[in-house]
Amino acid sequence: MISAQEQVRQIKHGVADLIREEELLKKIERSIKENKPLTIKLGLDPTAPDIHLGHTVPLRKLKLFQDFGHQVVIIIGGFTARIGDPSGKSVTRPPLTKEQVAENAATYKEQIFKILDKDKTIIRDNSEWLEEMNFADVLRLAGRYTVARMMERDDFNKRFKEGRAIGIHEFMYPLMQGYDSVAIKADVEFGGTDQTFNVLMGRTLQAEEGQEPQVVITMPLLEGLDGVQKMSKSLGNYIGISEAPKEMYGKSMSIPDELMMRYFMLVTDMTIEEQEALEAKLESGEAHPRDVKMQLARTIVRLYHGEEAALAAEEEFKRVFQQHALPIDIPEYEMATPEGPVFVPQFCTDAGLTASNGEARRSIKAGAFKINGEKYTEENITLEDGMIVQVGKRKFVKVKFN
Repeated sequence: MISAQEQVRQIKHGVADLIREEELLKKIERSIKENKPLTIKLGLDPTAPDIHLGHTVPLRKLKLFQDFGHQVVIIIGGFTARIGDPSGKSVTRPPLTKEQVAENAATYKEQIFKILDKDKTIIRDNSEWLEEMNFADVLRLAGRYTVARMMERDDFNKRFKEGRAIGIHEFMYPLMQGYDSVAIKADVEFGGTDQTFNVLMGRTLQAEEGQEPQVVITMPLLEGLDGVQKMSKSLGNYIGISEAPKEMYGKSMSIPDELMMRYFMLVTDMTIEEQEALEAKLESGEAHPRDVKMQLARTIVRLYHGEEAALAAEEEFKRVFQQHALPIDIPEYEMATPEGPVFVPQFCTDAGLTASNGEARRSIKAGAFKINGEKYTEENITLEDGMIVQVGKRKFVKVKFN
């Protein structure tokens, strides 16, 4: 049995805020004494289908709670996602349909079990209790909080001062998220630092309902591959947990050196002691940053694809980037035999080399577009069967005419 003090030591490592540590210690001590696991809550609004490393930061800490014997409850926001979390938004978010939420939620469930233990995880949909409320229930819930307190939220306050619209329904979002904690009698709730107001609402409503308030743990937001902005698919600075091993490894190698230990801490299973030892070696010069980054990339790939795939991805990276060789298995892109020059931006988009024609144009201008290893800056090119087309350092296709 791991002591309450040791559990708290490991749990609080790397967190942004813990409200309150003494309460968490008491809850864990009681859990051990009564042999009753704590209920650990994380709410997920399935607003997008793919999970990236940024999403895994709280999931890694939830896994730690599971290892200590506690019960994790994932709240899928089947109801709240149809409203949209206003946190950090400058405008009202468009609501999702019930069908969109269900489709995204199915993908979420599949991906979170790459991290969490399925047998120690309960998944609930907050539609179970929120859809059952009548208007009197909603008014009673709304009466638990004041407009003045709601306007203390930075995003609401900023929008109000700028004259931007705030929907009344947006005030209801943190109340609904807080009520989720009441519904499942949560002992601990996780959230990102952008969720602090919402997760604290759970403490308020639980106290109002006569429950013991939950402990709130907020996790830092993970910087993306640019080293500046929060990891986001829309910004293109992300590593998706379902990406192919080679792509995942290559992206990991572009993580800024100064963020390597932060990534080890937040998105891997490396122990505190291992992190401290590795950081000491980096600072003393005993470990080279390049080797540490390769260890990080290998670790990230191993977590989602296994050791064999991680080693293979590393060997491929060495071939392509250190020995300047072509990848072993370049995917083929089949296309009809063109009658003349091909418009490169559209080709790159159709072949999956870029996300858009605009991105393709930027790549061409930056000298990142190559054919058979040679740079081309023209937007209209005559392609031949068997040519190797490359964009950037990691994306290749072999042209195949049909």
